[in-house]
Amino acid sequence: MRLAAFLAIVLAAGSPASAQTPVAYQLSFPEAQHHRMQVEVTFPDVPAGTLEVLMSRTSPGRYAVHDFAKNVYDVQIDDGRGTALRVDQPNPSQWNVTASGTSVRVRYKVFGDRVDGTYLGIDASHAHVNMPASLMWARGFEQSPARITFDAPAEWKIATQLRPTSDPRTFTAASLQYLMDSPAELSNFSWRTFTVEREFRLAMHHEGGNAELDRFAAAAERIVREVHAIFGEFPAYEVPYTFIADYLPWAADDGMEHRNSTILTGPWAIRMPDEQLALLGTLAHEFFHSWNVERIRPASLEPFKLDAPNPSGELWFAEGLTQYFAPLTMRRAGLWSDDEFAYRIGYMLDGVIRSPARKYRSAEDMSRLAQFVDQAAWSDPASFANHFISYYDWGAAIGLGLDLSLRIRTDHRITLDHYMRRLWQAFGRQPAPVEGSVARPYTSDDLRNVLAEVSGDRAFAEEFFRRYVHGRDVPDLAPLVARAGLVLRKRSPGRPWIGPVSLEYTGSVARVTEQTIEDTPVYVAGLDRGDEILSFDGAPLTGSSRVEELVQRHRPGDVIRLQVRRRSGTQTLTVNIGEDPGLQLVPVERTGRGPTPAERQFRERWLESQQPAR
Repeated sequence: MRLAAFLAIVLAAGSPASAQTPVAYQLSFPEAQHHRMQVEVTFPDVPAGTLEVLMSRTSPGRYAVHDFAKNVYDVQIDDGRGTALRVDQPNPSQWNVTASGTSVRVRYKVFGDRVDGTYLGIDASHAHVNMPASLMWARGFEQSPARITFDAPAEWKIATQLRPTSDPRTFTAASLQYLMDSPAELSNFSWRTFTVEREFRLAMHHEGGNAELDRFAAAAERIVREVHAIFGEFPAYEVPYTFIADYLPWAADDGMEHRNSTILTGPWAIRMPDEQLALLGTLAHEFFHSWNVERIRPASLEPFKLDAPNPSGELWFAEGLTQYFAPLTMRRAGLWSDDEFAYRIGYMLDGVIRSPARKYRSAEDMSRLAQFVDQAAWSDPASFANHFISYYDWGAAIGLGLDLSLRIRTDHRITLDHYMRRLWQAFGRQPAPVEGSVARPYTSDDLRNVLAEVSGDRAFAEEFFRRYVHGRDVPDLAPLVARAGLVLRKRSPGRPWIGPVSLEYTGSVARVTEQTIEDTPVYVAGLDRGDEILSFDGAPLTGSSRVEELVQRHRPGDVIRLQVRRRSGTQTLTVNIGEDPGLQLVPVERTGRGPTPAERQFRERWLESQQPAR
């Protein structure tokens, strides 16, 4: 009986915060044409003392600091009855309020004119609301429920993963983490729904017609089915999963995963099948995240900090393997051909294999640099091309190498699909005590141990992680992809090449605007950012096509001279022309022969639909 009483107390303490008075938000749009939103938030039952009210500096799914307080102004703070409270501001993102023992009400305006997966976008046609860019929060209320009401034009519908209430304009969240992970789109968008064991919704704000929207929704359903086949089941979505899309001329090209929804944005109309296919690749990536990272989550991101960077050494896995499975899903769903799949994978491999950055950092190291590159803006010049590789692309290369290695070792009995499914069972499936959190986040050691378990070979798992995750090697991919009748080869053998050079032209002078890439002919010659090219192979430059024309007059091994003006004076540089090292991945059919029966069978078992027969 004592044990039962103790458990009752524990369960009551850990029960959802619905019994508490919620933090109340009201969002209105009296000046939408000026890209402004008015916010009012009331924190109830605040003890006497100092309440720290904050505007987020980061956003779930983004790893850089964005300092959303830069768009907040006209802040007014009182006790909810009109009596102003004392406020100190220790930094631009924090307001320390001397509370009187009742409520604290904060009212402010926030500017937003960027439609993407991170920011706030307001205009007369819609409100695209990303919560960290919009809502203040308070320390001590992280586990409190929230209630958010949208005071919006009557013709605007609302799409969000927030929980609905009896009032169609009011929604709830059980905690701050779930609230901040729950974007909303308010506009006269179009709805489409489909069912794959459960309901999925598509809210599309676009300039296309119904036929295009129907095709898009049908393709999204095919993607949903293929990803489901990888994991064998859907997560226990708390609400119907919603794809929220803003495909508008003024939208940025972006996608962002959330626990029960995905934001998709882009500056296009979805009027042509080719355009739809390009957009659906992002949809496949973000939907895969509803398992990988939203629920199979690294311990370094749980809980996600809203007021500081969130460094993680596991982004090669969280983002990179997702980056591999997105084109794989598109191919399995029949939305991309073998050629398109090979082109996309080959483009990523080219950047990883040939990057000089692998001399300096591992895939884990690249992951920890995310706060400097994930839509971060810096005024000082950087040299990321020489010491950074996208953890998306490097992780995709690791995923490809692991998938094919497992398939070859086991004749397809064990694949990367099985590995992901086992990680889901071990780290993603278990319900968490607080909505929006993860019960059992993983570490890098966990990833290695599960690979040892799934593969049945600990030595293989240890060696793979030592070389390709902790180390700087890339799997030897050419013989791996060859088993599927794909060829990793030089893109333009024999073509003269000096390396990429970014130029800005003023008359006949070309100024180098970006650092050159290590080990390329122009880098070895000494050309770099800030140099002004007065003559190139004896001729003035008048455009980028002129550079290419002059280079193509030569052969690999030839020498050309550049006269440059730089901070130290004018001098002549000697460039030894090389052969274009660019790589591409193509089906063997593009080389003049067909695949062998073994290659065709391997490709089919890898790339064809994994859905069970219906």
